[in-house]
Amino acid sequence: MHFERRAFLQSATAILCASTLPAAHKPADEFSIIDTHQHLWNLDKFTLPWNKAGAGPLGRNFVTADYLAAVKELPVVKAIYMEVDVLPEQHVAEAEYVLALTTDPRNLTAAAVIGGRPADENFAKYVARFKDQPKVIGVRQVLHGGTPRGYCLSQEFIRGVRILGDNGKTFDLCLRPAELSDAVKLVDACPDTRFILDHCGNGSVAAFQKSTRDDQAVTQFQRDIAALAKRDRVICKISGIVAQLANQPWDAEMLAPVINTCLDAFGPDRVVFASDWPVCTLAASLQQWVAALRTIVNHRPADEQRKLFHDNAARFYGV
Repeated sequence: MHFERRAFLQSATAILCASTLPAAHKPADEFSIIDTHQHLWNLDKFTLPWNKAGAGPLGRNFVTADYLAAVKELPVVKAIYMEVDVLPEQHVAEAEYVLALTTDPRNLTAAAVIGGRPADENFAKYVARFKDQPKVIGVRQVLHGGTPRGYCLSQEFIRGVRILGDNGKTFDLCLRPAELSDAVKLVDACPDTRFILDHCGNGSVAAFQKSTRDDQAVTQFQRDIAALAKRDRVICKISGIVAQLANQPWDAEMLAPVINTCLDAFGPDRVVFASDWPVCTLAASLQQWVAALRTIVNHRPADEQRKLFHDNAARFYGV
């Protein structure tokens, strides 16, 4: 009887102590995940000029079934589709394709950022088509392939990005790190539009490494990220940079400087997790990328980790 009572008290004490542990002791792998950058493509349906069938490991179909297999061992509860740079004449079809995915409860896709060309003369009409569709969060045009520096600062482009804000839609910034100062100017020119900086601003992982250190690039990146982070209408996706390390050994420590620069600059309330799947698979499985990020942030308070992996995305994207 005394043994049973003592065991009960020890058990109760253990439970009480566990319940009063600081929240930061909760492991990150217990947090639900919203993936804010899910790519899907079917090369039988759409033409991706940058990605032709047979052209490397990404030159095949990546569809919902493949994504569900990739996240099988992860607590991913929702995903935000990210446009895949189809031919401009296929933008509407791409949007309709992904919106159909969001209606199927078997999918994790909850909303979408669709492709678009803000500088096009018919952009206002295109955006109006989706004004009352809450599952269309915003638009992206990739600016690091095929467009010259300064392209996003033309009057036509700025007009288009302002139209997005007028319609309650966002714009994703995906550009070269040397163009982050252009992003600052674009944000300032569009005061009613919300922005998402993709892939940690594509900061150079190599520039931070001892063997390939580029102090000038590091300093400029840190300054530009800090300047962009001062604009409270911008959030930052922690994603993308692992793909820079394709075909070489890598570890979480190599990714940490770029990631921590962004986390520290934007603060705990304006950063979101993103997989960049399947592009991330050039260097890592989705599970490996998540594990690396968990390692990098495991010293941060639990509530900040939860915001990064889930809560900020739920609030920002309304999912």
